[in-house]
Amino acid sequence: MSSNRIEMTLPFDPDSTVFPSRKDVPRRDDAPEGAAWVWGKDDNLGRLNLLTPTRVKAAAAEIKTGEAISLNNSLPLNVPEVPAFHREKFKHEIKPLVEGLAYDDLYTLNTQSGTQWDGFRHMAHLPTSTFYNNTKGSDITGPASNLKSSIHHWTHGGNICGRGLLLDYFTYAQQHSLPHDPYTSTAIPLSSLRACGHSQNLDIRPSSLGGDVQIGDILFIRTGFTRAYNSTPRPERNALAARPHVFGPEDGQRWGGVEQSSEMLDWLHDCYFAAVAGDAPSFEAWPSGKGWYLHEYLLALWGCPIGELLDLERVSERCRELGRWTFFVVSAPANVEGGVSTHVNGTAIL
Repeated sequence: MSSNRIEMTLPFDPDSTVFPSRKDVPRRDDAPEGAAWVWGKDDNLGRLNLLTPTRVKAAAAEIKTGEAISLNNSLPLNVPEVPAFHREKFKHEIKPLVEGLAYDDLYTLNTQSGTQWDGFRHMAHLPTSTFYNNTKGSDITGPASNLKSSIHHWTHGGNICGRGLLLDYFTYAQQHSLPHDPYTSTAIPLSSLRACGHSQNLDIRPSSLGGDVQIGDILFIRTGFTRAYNSTPRPERNALAARPHVFGPEDGQRWGGVEQSSEMLDWLHDCYFAAVAGDAPSFEAWPSGKGWYLHEYLLALWGCPIGELLDLERVSERCRELGRWTFFVVSAPANVEGGVSTHVNGTAIL
């Protein structure tokens, strides 16, 4: 992939079939070290630019049986009952318009309290206090606030739809007696994801290197949080969700997820995923012991949406029954101007 270095100029063509590796991405003068702001100075879509009509049309070939499986089916808006990171609980009220004849709903919610896409306004590159594509905190709140990196741009870009690729790490870990507790900060290294892929007859290298990952794929990793949540007694799981929360290595909030490592960064970048997602409160192991977070790279430096708390139980079960781990996926983000994050409203179609 690095051989494309000289040929790639800014902005990138989203329909290109080759892209540079992380170390070879052209740098912009206004970008932090490691940023891949490659789609233009006015861009608000990031890696979602890769979901071009050509790729969406190709992804439709993944529909074989026509089965539609919700990615938030067993996780309604009030689940988890006690959200992680001390977020507000979902509240639902019925408003009578004419008693016995007509009613409305009233919702009070934090979009990060359950099944969610983290938008580009969610977390900055910490050393520079910079969000995706040179967005600052003053762009998000205050008298000069505007719509830079707002979630509503995703809906104008055609929503999130393309080829999903699922790694059922939870089943792999069980089969190989690997310790993984979703309620601790257990980190999943890239070597284990590779081995998981191999067990599913998937080579998780980029297609340019002979692997099965295609440009613009949407990555899903099942770690077993949904099953753990449902099998943990209510008082215990609520107490775990209410653990003390302070940002940093001493955080009492502990969640299993993907490991922070240089090789993980290279893989996530060089595969050119359009988005990544998991089933736990944090896609990456939380808190980080490395002094940096994958959230910084994925959201702020690359513009790659992060999905969390998705329900991957049924889709993983059906994929195993069918012996195939790719499918068509569609998600409809909320069209909220200035929004930070959104519910997934997602469906896998097999």
